[in-house]
Amino acid sequence: MIDVRLLRNDPEMVRALLARRHKPELLVQLQEAETLDARLRDITTERDSTRAKVNDLSKQVGALRRSGDNDAAEALMAQSRAMGDAEQALVVEFDQLTESLRDVLLRIPNTPHPDAVDGAGDHENPTITGPVNMPASFPDYQRVPHWETATALGILDNERAVKISGAMFTMQRGAGATLARALCQLALDRNAD
Repeated sequence: MIDVRLLRNDPEMVRALLARRHKPELLVQLQEAETLDARLRDITTERDSTRAKVNDLSKQVGALRRSGDNDAAEALMAQSRAMGDAEQALVVEFDQLTESLRDVLLRIPNTPHPDAVDGAGDHENPTITGPVNMPASFPDYQRVPHWETATALGILDNERAVKISGAMFTMQRGAGATLARALCQLALDRNAD
């Protein structure tokens, strides 16, 4: 999902990146998102202004009641209630527009990376295999996948993991298990409230 702050700060860049996907409907959805976001910001300003006026009227009503002018206080209270109703209508509209904006943004894919190839479809995208950007000066022993290195160090046992639970499962051993446990504990310590 595209961050709405990015859309606010640099809409032309987002539009240019999405245009690289060769799907015009994305630009229509992006325009819709921009329109909804602008309306949301207008409603926020209007809602906050109305809320401030209601608060100011409430203070005036209190001052008039203390001074004994109940008729003027009642008139201001009626005005305050009307503004409060208008504020509630703005809150409802704000909530609806927020949900609509979220729905539109969820339908827009992320922008492609600037280094990504422009292609109209999967058939035009190149397939990259093997080590990417690995200098030719690296010797063969440095061109080993991490799972082979971990198995050689005795901290990973994929063969036993397959026997226990099948494919797509790993088993740490010795220092590997200690490292995994320490990383989990660090994450819990850092993120616990």
